[in-house]
Amino acid sequence: MNRWVSRLVVVLLLAALTASTADAQRRTHRRAIVGSPARRTAHTSATTSTSIKLLVGAQLTYPFTPDLGFYPTFDYYFVSGGSLWALNFDLKYRPPTRYGAWYVGGGLNWSHASAGGVSGSNTNFNLLTGLEGRRGRTRPYIEGKFILGNGSSFQIVGGVSWH
Repeated sequence: MNRWVSRLVVVLLLAALTASTADAQRRTHRRAIVGSPARRTAHTSATTSTSIKLLVGAQLTYPFTPDLGFYPTFDYYFVSGGSLWALNFDLKYRPPTRYGAWYVGGGLNWSHASAGGVSGSNTNFNLLTGLEGRRGRTRPYIEGKFILGNGSSFQIVGGVSWH
């Protein structure tokens, strides 16, 4: 199982890093409307619950409008003696602010853990907020996420997104 998860993480990260939009999807205007290309992101993080865990992950942002988008995320946590990974299905909203860098969001978190031949899944809620650069093809960001439910935790994620 651990090999399978490791391979999945590598494939997802490589796909996110090498994917390119088609010429028909590229926009010459800065302000895109519905149908603009998805933003791909790789990130790393530290999360706290009862202990600090490091993670790596990948995510996409599929915009519905310039201010609202679907925000799926995959996280792989480095834990000793087992494996832990999570899929997040969030919506991300950018409230009208001066620079448009701030966003908020929320959704569902589905995590899967296995250790010593025993495995189990858990479903929680996410609440998140962050800041993301708004200029250029490469945009750094930082995000705080509360995972609420059985095994609640808080994680800080930092990464770079690109178009």
